[in-house]
Amino acid sequence: MKEQGRLNRRSFLAGVAVLGTVSLTQTWTSPVMAAQSAVRLPDRKEIIIRNAYIMTMDSALGDLTGDIHLRNGEIVAIGTQLDAPTAETIDGQNMIVLPGLIDTHWHLWTALLRSMSGDTREQGYFSMTERLGKRYTPEDMYRAAQLATAEALYSGITTIHDFNHNARTIDYARASVRAIANAGIRARFSYGYYKDQASEEATDFDSIMRLHREMKNSQYGLISLGFAPREVSAYKNYHRDWEIARKIGLPITVHASSSLDEAGEIDRLYKDGLLEKDVLIVHATAATLIEMRHLSKSNAAVSLTPFTEMRTGFGFPPIQELLSAGVLISLGIDTTALSGNADMFAIMKVIQNVGNAQAKSEFAFSPRRILEFATINGAQALGIDHQVGSLKPGKRADLIMISTENLNLGVFTDPAHLIVEAAQPSNVDTVIVDGRILKRNGQLLAMNAKEIIREAKDSLRSVNFFLRT
Repeated sequence: MKEQGRLNRRSFLAGVAVLGTVSLTQTWTSPVMAAQSAVRLPDRKEIIIRNAYIMTMDSALGDLTGDIHLRNGEIVAIGTQLDAPTAETIDGQNMIVLPGLIDTHWHLWTALLRSMSGDTREQGYFSMTERLGKRYTPEDMYRAAQLATAEALYSGITTIHDFNHNARTIDYARASVRAIANAGIRARFSYGYYKDQASEEATDFDSIMRLHREMKNSQYGLISLGFAPREVSAYKNYHRDWEIARKIGLPITVHASSSLDEAGEIDRLYKDGLLEKDVLIVHATAATLIEMRHLSKSNAAVSLTPFTEMRTGFGFPPIQELLSAGVLISLGIDTTALSGNADMFAIMKVIQNVGNAQAKSEFAFSPRRILEFATINGAQALGIDHQVGSLKPGKRADLIMISTENLNLGVFTDPAHLIVEAAQPSNVDTVIVDGRILKRNGQLLAMNAKEIIREAKDSLRSVNFFLRT
């Protein structure tokens, strides 16, 4: 098995070597990639979901028990007893319908390294990912992104933000983008540097521009490109990089003021005149109140990833302080190497509990407010709230249906409390992205989970095998 894995990797690398400027739309030579390039997503259908409890997350529409009509990937109407004679009917009885959950920060490539962050500094997350990341091939990047997107869709996440800091060449980036496109999920792919890149090495904007042009192909219509710069304390030419990214028109996401070692980074960005609405700050767990006011004044958003922030010792997410300063909060998975899984329900629950604990009040954060972080706030943070994040006519049809017939949700009480405090990924019955049904009756329709797991295991064995030699 190991020898076969090595042969596959050699054939993949040989194919990548001749790619050059070949478009993403052409077939790659790797057996795995060639097979996956032929993936056909389910067709968009005209659908009506009837008699469901609908949480629109829209302030004007609110909650209602009724129907939601979808056509050509768009929400046509929401109401009661809607007329849709040609639509396929889905029974919404005992279902809660709400917008698809939105992740705003995730290193998809680390999906192969689930729960591998060890108990010493040498085995910890940062040293482990840097060490193993060097062993990846583009094929491993593909398989990791494939595993992550499958878990996301299974768990009710319909939009992801892949902050890829292991794209060593454009072919690594292409592999990740291809996997995301094949999954049918909505996404931003942020590209800029790799973890162990030399501080004196310039950012490869030639590759970023090439990928930007290639992603204009309609096959990648649900994926936008963003810029992932190095931390401002780690790279002296950050100012120039940000200016170039803005000329290209790329939104910017950066880790900043995450720990005491990175204190003051947000203040530095503000004083340099770089904080704007197109910036998404990740973590900000060490941000001062002054830095939070800088974020608010600049309309920059924050992505909190509580499980990884606490696991690495960055501290508790400063939820109340950010909100008091007027900062937009969104939520992210970050890395399953630390968090263990991609469970946005658990993230919402821990955010509420940490927030209430910090405030020493049972009533500091309502579940509905927390649910906004994972839906409409996430859409606003990524600049796509005109498309998704709430359910209303004219928006794209990204939604999930949660069954209330399982033991943990079997007594219907307050729906917002149930979603944030009781729901789990296994309760997600149906997932629809841009009008395509990608999960139904608890099963993924366009992705073979067993095959994805097998390929991910093969890649991890190869990475570990190369590491030991």
